[in-house]
Amino acid sequence: MLARHAHRRAQLLYGARGAMQVATDDGSWTVPAHRAVLIPPGTMHEVSMDSVTTWSLYIEPDAVPWWPSRCIVAEISPLLRELLRTANGFAADYDMAGRDGTVVDLILHELRELTPTALSVSLPSDEPFRSLCREYLAGPDSAVSNEAWARAANRSVRTFDRQFSARTGTSPAAWRSRARLLASLRLLPAMTVTDVSARLGYASPAAFTAAFTRAFGAPPSRYL
Repeated sequence: MLARHAHRRAQLLYGARGAMQVATDDGSWTVPAHRAVLIPPGTMHEVSMDSVTTWSLYIEPDAVPWWPSRCIVAEISPLLRELLRTANGFAADYDMAGRDGTVVDLILHELRELTPTALSVSLPSDEPFRSLCREYLAGPDSAVSNEAWARAANRSVRTFDRQFSARTGTSPAAWRSRARLLASLRLLPAMTVTDVSARLGYASPAAFTAAFTRAFGAPPSRYL
């Protein structure tokens, strides 16, 4: 776990192995292996890691005016992966006019072409909604209901649903469903699909696989 912090420069955090979860004030991003999260300069964030090998690239903000203003996760191509592997060995004062600088320039060209993947959920900024969401992200539980969240928030179910939807753009049930599927991305590298589906409360592996494929456009095997 990397405690809450920020960087002056833009950061690319790549997961060569394992899975990460990056949380900011306004969202939580899940980063499976061979993906990266682009973190804007000055953004406070914390990182949870599960048997992860990572590479980081820090970039002066002036060099990437096109950098996203909010975190995004993207799949990394084999070419970009090898470029990042190479740049990971550069000294901080690398030769910008030589081979090292050429490699970095190519990395920036490739990064600009990345397509974001929808591996995140939004986080409400105010309480009690924020604490309920963060608690659920730490331990997704299919038994949690709208009624339980409404009681914890000291609101009626109807009022809680309306206020939650206004803050996140989705219903509490849909938010929990997506958070549960995102949690599966951190479990899949170390567990079978059958075990993951049981742990997260799905009726069967087939039900889990169908929900996963609808949400992410690919079956769980794509993320093993």
